Amino acid sequence: MPPTNSNGPRTLIISALKRGMSDIKSLFATRLYHAKLAELGKSIDASELETSCLVIADDDEAGQNWCEENGYPGYTSYASLTDLPWRFPIFADLVKVLDAHVAVFAKDLQFDLGDKALKLEDIWINILPPGGIHTSHIHPHSVISGTTYVAMPEGASALKLEDPRSAMMMAAPPRTKDAREELRQFIYVSPAVSDVLLWESWLRHEVPMNMAEDEERISVSFNYNWE
Repeated sequence: MPPTNSNGPRTLIISALKRGMSDIKSLFATRLYHAKLAELGKSIDASELETSCLVIADDDEAGQNWCEENGYPGYTSYASLTDLPWRFPIFADLVKVLDAHVAVFAKDLQFDLGDKALKLEDIWINILPPGGIHTSHIHPHSVISGTTYVAMPEGASALKLEDPRSAMMMAAPPRTKDAREELRQFIYVSPAVSDVLLWESWLRHEVPMNMAEDEERISVSFNYNWE
């Protein structure tokens, strides 16, 4: 005969959890890597990197035209420049540091790379003006994606990450406001200058509106593939 309790099913549930009657575990983890660039490899001068990003943006007419034609706020070199590490030594130094961080993350993910390796596929500059956004997207042809932060003025947007199961939970109720981080549908990460964030490329993410009053949010993003 099932147990009864005058206080209702909620009390029964809480009581069962406290007594350890249930075995509940987290499955299919989504990992997020967050570190300072300087933790691994050569220190990267943030002011020099910022100056380089601004100089490249100012000179890149093809990139400026692409942004204007595609309604992209601010500037990105994604569609115009594929050789940043060759153009500016500081980007070559940055890639060496990123390689080290990606190797640590790949080990944490327990990837079996076999006789291949994770290698930089592309790296690009993002300059987001006040009021600018970068809508939700994934990087479908890569393995690990990430961003390092060059200028983050007060009010600059956090990175918004979306639970990859969201599209399959159409009938699910919302989570409570104090839900554990691993159970939330969206996570906001507020990085600082010289931080690096890494995630698996299938993870949907976006940059909400830059609420800084009159300063640009500058970052360098990148993809690694398996080859």
